[in-house]
Amino acid sequence: MNKSPLITDVKVIGKMRLGISWNTGEVLAVDLTETVKQVKAFELLANSAFFSKVQVEEWGHGLDWPDGLDIGADRLYDLCRKQAGLLSPDVFDEWIKKNQLSLSTAADALGMTRRMIAHYRSGSRPIPKTIQLACIGYEALKKAA
Repeated sequence: MNKSPLITDVKVIGKMRLGISWNTGEVLAVDLTETVKQVKAFELLANSAFFSKVQVEEWGHGLDWPDGLDIGADRLYDLCRKQAGLLSPDVFDEWIKKNQLSLSTAADALGMTRRMIAHYRSGSRPIPKTIQLACIGYEALKKAA
């Protein structure tokens, strides 16, 4: 079960682009252009005056716009990390399952503690690029064996 990071601040940084500060200490950009194209309910966000009215939801679980339009923090965090070329908690969890690893065997494979693997899997700590590269290396070695 994912415990998504919380949003602490948001700034409009361009057309359909936001800079989002997270309680993990990360500041990540997100471009919502494709989301607006794919989801009819978000078409109002194409209006820059409306888009600029974005606010952090009271408890940090998402972003709100007028008229009840909102996007959840979990979706935004995954999208931010994906657009930045970083591993998200959901993708990390998929990697663990795909390789039939437990928390303990994943920790052994990546040279980490079980506790850190649990943090990365839940989203309570950001996943460093080195872990992403270690996952790729693990699969390459497994395939070569």
